[in-house]
Amino acid sequence: MASTGVELPFKRIRKISLRFRLPYYTQWGENLAVCGSDPGLGAWDVKKALRLVPHHHGDVLFWHGTLTVAEDFSCEYNYCVVDDQRNVLKWESGKRRSFSLPEGIPDGGAVDIYDLWRDGSAPESLLSRSAFRKAIFCQDQNEVNIEDFKANINQDHFPRENFNMQDSVLVRFRICCPQMENGKFVCLTGSASALGNWNFKESVRLSHCGDASLQAYCIIRTDEFPIRYKYFVKDKSTKIIPEIGSDRELSLDSIPRRSLTMIFLSDGSFRETPWRGAGVAIPVFSLRSNDDVGAGEFLDLKLLVDLSVKSGLHLIQLLPVNDTSVHGMWWDSYPYSSLSVFALHPLYLRVQALSQKMPEEIKQEIEKTRESLNLKDVDYDGTMAAKLAITKKVFDLEKNEVLSSDAFQRFFQENEAWLKPYAAFCFLRDFFETSDHSQWGRFSEFSKAKLEKLVSKESEHYNTVAFHYYLQFHLHLQLLEAAEYARKNQIVLKGDLPIGVDRHSVDTWVYPNLFRMNTSTGAPPDYFDKNGQNWGFPTYNWEEMSKDNYAWWQSRLTQMGKYFTAYRIDHILGFFRIWELPEHAVTGLMGKFRPSIPLSQEELEKQGIWDFYRLSQPYVIDQILQDKFGSIWRDVASKYLYKNPYQRYEFKEEYNTEKKILAELKAKVEPTEGVQKAEQLKEGLFDLLHEIVLIRDPEDPSKFYPRFGLEETTSFKELDDHSKNVLKSLYYDYYFHRQEKLWRQNALKTLPALLNSSDMLACGEDLGLIPACVHPVMQELGLIGLRIQRMPSEPDLEFGIPANYGYMTVCAPSCHDCSTLRAWWEEDEGRRIRFFRNVLGYSEAPPAKCDPKVAHAIMQQHVEAPSIWAIFPLQDLQALKEEYSKRPAVDETINDPTNPKHYWRFRVHINLEMLLADENFQMTIKDLIKNSGRSYPGKKSDFQLKLDEMTDSIEGAGLTESACQNGYASLNLKGGQQPKEVSKKEGIIF
Repeated sequence: MASTGVELPFKRIRKISLRFRLPYYTQWGENLAVCGSDPGLGAWDVKKALRLVPHHHGDVLFWHGTLTVAEDFSCEYNYCVVDDQRNVLKWESGKRRSFSLPEGIPDGGAVDIYDLWRDGSAPESLLSRSAFRKAIFCQDQNEVNIEDFKANINQDHFPRENFNMQDSVLVRFRICCPQMENGKFVCLTGSASALGNWNFKESVRLSHCGDASLQAYCIIRTDEFPIRYKYFVKDKSTKIIPEIGSDRELSLDSIPRRSLTMIFLSDGSFRETPWRGAGVAIPVFSLRSNDDVGAGEFLDLKLLVDLSVKSGLHLIQLLPVNDTSVHGMWWDSYPYSSLSVFALHPLYLRVQALSQKMPEEIKQEIEKTRESLNLKDVDYDGTMAAKLAITKKVFDLEKNEVLSSDAFQRFFQENEAWLKPYAAFCFLRDFFETSDHSQWGRFSEFSKAKLEKLVSKESEHYNTVAFHYYLQFHLHLQLLEAAEYARKNQIVLKGDLPIGVDRHSVDTWVYPNLFRMNTSTGAPPDYFDKNGQNWGFPTYNWEEMSKDNYAWWQSRLTQMGKYFTAYRIDHILGFFRIWELPEHAVTGLMGKFRPSIPLSQEELEKQGIWDFYRLSQPYVIDQILQDKFGSIWRDVASKYLYKNPYQRYEFKEEYNTEKKILAELKAKVEPTEGVQKAEQLKEGLFDLLHEIVLIRDPEDPSKFYPRFGLEETTSFKELDDHSKNVLKSLYYDYYFHRQEKLWRQNALKTLPALLNSSDMLACGEDLGLIPACVHPVMQELGLIGLRIQRMPSEPDLEFGIPANYGYMTVCAPSCHDCSTLRAWWEEDEGRRIRFFRNVLGYSEAPPAKCDPKVAHAIMQQHVEAPSIWAIFPLQDLQALKEEYSKRPAVDETINDPTNPKHYWRFRVHINLEMLLADENFQMTIKDLIKNSGRSYPGKKSDFQLKLDEMTDSIEGAGLTESACQNGYASLNLKGGQQPKEVSKKEGIIF
């Protein structure tokens, strides 16, 4: 067609090929996809994502995908593994990746994106968490402003006169270096001429680009590929140290390269010795100082921070600090039964810090109260009553000033979503004298309209409501002060995320749809209790929670992130599956896993199992009653049971659950009569209720669950051999095989919602009956597990071997849920002897008590373990000094998991001020840590230590490949020469 000579009214948009490349080894049935914000990447709909194609390049399996985009293209994206139906099997970890196409790419050009799959345990994911970024590495105080850098990168990015696209490729090298210190630089050298041909004087210095990442742009001739290269750290002197490991390699794959213009290369992390640290674990209430009243307080944490710094510890681990004031008595000392998952506990308030204008009479009252409550253990009731009474007096004096202050107004606006319901709940709890909100009449069902009326400033109850605002405001200020002090001193403050909430809590009142209120949460029988554990919390309605992408959980984590830089996920197994019990259960034995695939009636009948009534009802016959109750068996049978037509006994309706039996015995037993007899009767009747082989699903009678430990029941033992064999096979299938895929999928739906809602470092308590899928998922998501030496996860070991622990673990000799090191040493002589000889390697008889020598040997094993963290209870650290080990060891126990009504009241008997003055104690701990190679506050990095050691210099010599592979080299450049730097305008080395 002939030209008309008319200029078209629109500009032709250039089209560029964007090609993704990722090395990844898949299993059978797995595929890779790129899913992102652009419609070409599915607009975050995985079903429409760009599916990648596998391609072998040498021994490596690469996945490729191409997308044609416009010249102004930008997007966010992530990689995921999908099945053949494009169902997500797993996402990579970390934040969303972002990409913007640089200006100047010619029409028809191609840009390749070379990425690496981001595993949760990779350094760039792990060390970017706030525990490292905000505390240990203190990088938030020196954030790089990258806006100008980004602008420069995008200006005139392709100098057409100097860049010959026919025989060259522009490569952007990027690497993450989270441990980079001020005054250090990252450089790059390698086999290409643009990288200096291994000559350090011609190396490339990288520039910061945010998120602990650095990058440089270099033009590489195509005839130089494949290239080999390595990154280095350099300080202001000319000493350098390369990353460990072999050289990196960059090659162009077999896809035609004629149109290739640029490669965006993401190289993961700078390879260096894995970071390891140590910490101390102690509940806040267990601390003791010269200023606290009755229990440890948030501001005591500042003293603990000072002690940690002097002792070489990088972390302080706490128990939950949320309000647990459900019963108004010492039962509330249980820190895992939250009244609110957002509110802080008044127990930890320092009343002296409430006001700078404290009247003298209140100061005297505080001092008198402090002296009277300075007891061996926490007096929970007395401490709570005293602190609330004193706080109320101060509130009455200054409420108008505080509530009208800018600081309070900011706090209120940021927290009113939970603060208003919490304050209203506390008022209603006290008004109705119960936390059971089903007893609150018209307030039983929560509504925003009722709430707003209740908390209105015009309400006659507003003064009481505002008191709870005031209390939470000061708790927030005090914990925030301690948290900021910890961060400034390179100390990680690690919180605890309870697995449940109390069924009579603010959260179950406001969000009843998120909980299965007719059920209870617990754990099956394990090391702690042969009858399992029943925590009393309602289980979660995960299906309902998923509808708003787990917003309640995300809010919890966001709130925790205001104070903590790390957290422990209590009973992380509950995010795979939870042990669900009927609400009428007292013990934890008669439960089932939720979710789980039950045994169907059809499945059982096909294998010859048909007497479901016999198998799903308590099996009680004369002989069992005689064996259980002896001479009183007929009286027991007459009162609690009746005989059915099959000559077996059944429980009467009024006694057919554990709660009914417990209520009956409590009502009938006289204090002067044998309480012990009543306990024996209760245990016997409970044992009868447990004589079940199959638990029938209350929501679907055709579904069954094998009772945990069914082979131990008389009901099972009296079955025929065929039935026994079938049920044993189904039992092991249910507990150890058929659920694995389901539980993995469940965890990969729920846990990422938590992990992505904050940048805290996440650790999971993974003790107990551990499904095979748990550890791989935790590794995949970057979750750190827990290893307690006396409770090994390996079934064939009596004691764990710290030297064999994986890096992604916390190792500890004990924890709050078991006896301390000293107490355990005295519990079982046989185990003590085996441990002393087989683990510690001594041939003589062990001492009867855990003396400092034994404690030191055990802790040395732990600090030398590969685990990223070695965390010690403060009681165990005190065992290193004879003077601090005078207290009976059993008195140091924090919790007895076998007792659901345990009184959590332990306090250390040594003031923090005394420990701070004991330099020998501090040095004993610090020497352990220093000699193990672990990091400690103020320690120079491994880079700096090696740089300090290197004094040799060479003149005019290049840095050779062998020097790179040997791990380090030192060079002093002549005449103050400096390596070539990235052009500030274009970010390119010519």
